[in-house]
Amino acid sequence: MAAEAEPEPAPRQSSNTVPDWLIPPPEGFTAEDLDRLPQLPPRTELIDGALVLASPRAIFHTLVLSFLEHALRQASPKTVRVRREITVRLAKRQRPEPDLLVLRAGTAEDRRETSYRAEDVVLAVEVVSPESEERDRMRKPQLYAKAGIPHFWRVEEQNGYPVVYVYELDPSTGQYVATGVHRDSLRVSVPFDIELDLKEIDKF
Repeated sequence: MAAEAEPEPAPRQSSNTVPDWLIPPPEGFTAEDLDRLPQLPPRTELIDGALVLASPRAIFHTLVLSFLEHALRQASPKTVRVRREITVRLAKRQRPEPDLLVLRAGTAEDRRETSYRAEDVVLAVEVVSPESEERDRMRKPQLYAKAGIPHFWRVEEQNGYPVVYVYELDPSTGQYVATGVHRDSLRVSVPFDIELDLKEIDKF
């Protein structure tokens, strides 16, 4: 009696299947797509037409955000507003999400909106994480400067404390110029007067 042929194994499912919505079209995603894509994780950015998904944050990152947000709110005049983790539409395929924003107070706000316009932003702040070093140090400042955002701060960690690199837009070149590196204290007069002991982060 002939032995019965063994059934062929079913094809294996790939464990690396990428959801269809995550695959960009040939021309890349657009700023509007961030509001239309299903199942998009929170804090997703769009840079150069590609989605950038946020990694889990270190305690330092969250601590610095809370610390600086509080300090900016305390020091800000009535002419500006402080916002946290909202995307900004810079161009058709550029919609990054700064960690902190300072906006002109006259900005019309529809509370159903999920982004701001670049022309309403006075200051963009990025707190650098290990996975975002290249974007925060290089690409994002390029995009913010090109969009005409007048002030940019980059915050780095050094021995558990924040170091703030301050930049101001040179309107003649359209590029940022470094105006100071602040380690123990931050004292600037633009976009408004603020004096801050960076060691006070220990109180948060």
